[in-house]
Amino acid sequence: MAAATTRVLGSKSPDCFQLRDPNSWVCLTELASDVVVEVGDISFHLHKFPLISRSTTLQKLIAESTTSSDDQDGGKPCTVQLDDLPGGAATFRLAAKFCYDIQFELNAANVVPVRCAAQRLGMAGEGNLAAHAEAFFVRDVLGSWDAAVRALQACDDGDDVVRQLAEDLLLAPQCIESLAAKACADPTLFGWPMVENYTARCVDAAAPPVMWNGISTYGKPRSPGAGWWYRQASSLRLPLYKRLISEMRSRGMSPEGIAGSLAHYARRHLSGLNRRDVAGDVGASDTTSSDDVVGEQRVLLEEIVALLPAEKGVATTRFLLGMLRTATVLHASAACRDALERRAGEQLEKAALEDLLIPNTSYSTDTLYDVDCMQRMLEQFLLSNTTAYADPLPEITADEAPPGELMPASTVAKLVDGYLAEVGTDANLKCSQFQQIVALVPDYARSLDDGLYRAIDIFIKAHPWLTESEREQLCRLMNCQKLSLEACTHAAQNERLPLRVVVQVLFFEQLRLRTTVASWFFVGDNNAAVADQGSPRSSR
Repeated sequence: MAAATTRVLGSKSPDCFQLRDPNSWVCLTELASDVVVEVGDISFHLHKFPLISRSTTLQKLIAESTTSSDDQDGGKPCTVQLDDLPGGAATFRLAAKFCYDIQFELNAANVVPVRCAAQRLGMAGEGNLAAHAEAFFVRDVLGSWDAAVRALQACDDGDDVVRQLAEDLLLAPQCIESLAAKACADPTLFGWPMVENYTARCVDAAAPPVMWNGISTYGKPRSPGAGWWYRQASSLRLPLYKRLISEMRSRGMSPEGIAGSLAHYARRHLSGLNRRDVAGDVGASDTTSSDDVVGEQRVLLEEIVALLPAEKGVATTRFLLGMLRTATVLHASAACRDALERRAGEQLEKAALEDLLIPNTSYSTDTLYDVDCMQRMLEQFLLSNTTAYADPLPEITADEAPPGELMPASTVAKLVDGYLAEVGTDANLKCSQFQQIVALVPDYARSLDDGLYRAIDIFIKAHPWLTESEREQLCRLMNCQKLSLEACTHAAQNERLPLRVVVQVLFFEQLRLRTTVASWFFVGDNNAAVADQGSPRSSR
């Protein structure tokens, strides 16, 4: 089980410390208050002795204030101002309770500001607040994943003084090292659940437990798997998250684990990454805050891309293409977009058609989708996955193609055909752009050209102003011999195709029919010959 992450200090009832009005606290004792400590807008009406017995800083400030007030105010409570106290009034209230031995709770969320405040107040030494906070932090907080995450968040969520002291006192570095060690270690070494309340989250709340002789049949909590730490790590702000990932990398975290965490972090913090129409989301906010939001999102995306492990395949193609779409909309740096294009192109065979439809945000072209981006990714795929990309190589047939290349190349060929059919309806798509993408796919990658024929037909239909010559150039991209019977029948009746292409289709259709009929006669003659050899007359 996870270690306890709370500790109660003090023995007196917390009722002794009360809020007198919204801006002042008072400690109820038989003695009147003789010192007022002001922390920001909040005043604390307290007593000198409990404070100076625990805090060297307050001892010095009270002494200085008492000397001044004796000269001017004639015995009135002295006033002490604490500027830039870590954690502000909320943390000082806990420190004051400690001075009075009043009960309060140390937990993962407040131990960091309390430890920092104790340092600033000079509450050091054995049995003092700094020692109690340090012991609780080391023994309990660092021993629990949940508590260490909350403490690390407190290092960053506080004011600038807390952030600086958390570094100086090594609180933040210790949290990062502890979290990295737990994430990189075998979870079974710690026992389940690694995360507090994990069992409750793993069990379906809608399904009641099945009891047998009074024993629940749920059994042991199931293992959360390799990515059990993703969700809580993604709650950190980017600077601390980057340090955590860097520490995990140095401790041998697998590239897949790091990439999985980065994908989870991106989905949580990049608005629009999980939505289909990212362009509409970015422009939805008012112009006064839009530039700031876009700038923050752009920086976040570029940082995540820079953190991705270099190994191929550790990040899913869908995630990479989603990041590329978002980078395009946010106008991320050219280096960032180039890196995403290269990585997505290397594993293009695992892409889905809908993920390839990246909106065009360039002012230089009027196409609906970024066709040039698709062309670059296709070139990268061919460069890194096939040997058929080089021009000097002879033509390769499907039978001659290397076995390892044929399946990815065929998958990409189908993707390209579907992509061209989708973007071909765009009237602004140029014929040269269409031809360049088609020409990149090796001929052996297509067993049938039906998909390519459909894309060409859609493009011609959306561009009725094409000349006969331009239509013929487009149709030369497909192999009429690799059209199915259904495609041949459709092409033969397609009035949009050039007459020469229709004649060519009819010729190959007739040739195929003649070959089929001839094969029937050949099989029939062979069967007749076999029958004659087996008859009684032939045996005589």
